[in-house]
Amino acid sequence: MGDTSGLQILSTLGEDGRLTVELAERILHEPAGHEVLVRVEAAPINPSDLGLLFGPADVENAEYGDGRLVAVMPDAARRAMQARVGQPMPVGNEGAGTVVAAGDAPEAQALLGKKVTCVPGAMFAQYAMADARACLPLPDGATAEQGAAAFVNPLTALGFVETMRRDGHSAIVHTAAASNLGQMLLRICQEDGVPLVNIVRNSAQVELLKGLGAEYVLDSTSPDYSVELNSALKATGATLAFDPIGGGKQLSQILAAMEQVASEGAPYNRYGSDTFKQAYIYGSLDLGPTVINRSFGFNWQLGGWLLFPFMTRVGPEVMAALRQRVMDNLTTTFASHYSTRISLKDALTKDAVLTYNARRTGEKYLLIPN
Repeated sequence: MGDTSGLQILSTLGEDGRLTVELAERILHEPAGHEVLVRVEAAPINPSDLGLLFGPADVENAEYGDGRLVAVMPDAARRAMQARVGQPMPVGNEGAGTVVAAGDAPEAQALLGKKVTCVPGAMFAQYAMADARACLPLPDGATAEQGAAAFVNPLTALGFVETMRRDGHSAIVHTAAASNLGQMLLRICQEDGVPLVNIVRNSAQVELLKGLGAEYVLDSTSPDYSVELNSALKATGATLAFDPIGGGKQLSQILAAMEQVASEGAPYNRYGSDTFKQAYIYGSLDLGPTVINRSFGFNWQLGGWLLFPFMTRVGPEVMAALRQRVMDNLTTTFASHYSTRISLKDALTKDAVLTYNARRTGEKYLLIPN
């Protein structure tokens, strides 16, 4: 087939602190070995992509042009990102498309002409190179749009439940729970019989999740939130929380409520209850400080959770089973919903950037590169 050229979104941080995000022509060599060349047909814009795409750059006041924007990066962030200065970075963790060329390895040749989902980290492009061993053929009849988000959110939600079991917990608290990922986690917990406490930010999101059959849905802005949180924790026994927000006091409040429930009726202990409480931060919807008021004893942990280190820890056999579950339930349990479908060029207009970079629930964008 020879070399292939196509457009790709690249994000480059300059030494002067100016971030340039632009459409650029890219030449991809003919695939060799286990490589496959994928004609990208759909790629979701996930929160995990936005950190590399824009980070904390000032996109509100950026200069916008024809398939290009230039924004100022705060000084502290530029210093923290020194290792990427001057490097045009491809973006787009996951997506789906058709394999149009393949290396000579049997695993690659077997995918030629097939529609696949993959996570090569460069899917905001018309063409992407991927390792055939990290690609999954989509089920017969499945579209690229249905398979575009088959990795990050589904495997993250499954990873939460797997982590719960491995850490010895029996129920989960999830914040910002009305998201695409949150709805997937709800369906998984319903299927697996796992008690789930869903925390959202307004009454409309409460109604959304209640309509999906959620038993415990709490509005964190409600005046009765603290009482309802304690009641839900008591009913479920949840001692594990997952939070994509990061900043603010919410995790501290959840840990304190867990401690209060665990301490009810127990003898006084100046070190707190014997019940272990764990909270994981897996996102940065709020870039402010994580505020912890240590009112929950000493038997607790707060840490970060990322999908790819989790995949390494659990090993290939567990991951194969989780991936198969996603493929078997691609259009039901693991279905994603999009508010807007957009081209590569239109994705770099001011209106689009300000909308999807705000990361609001119900406003998920899907790139259609070709």
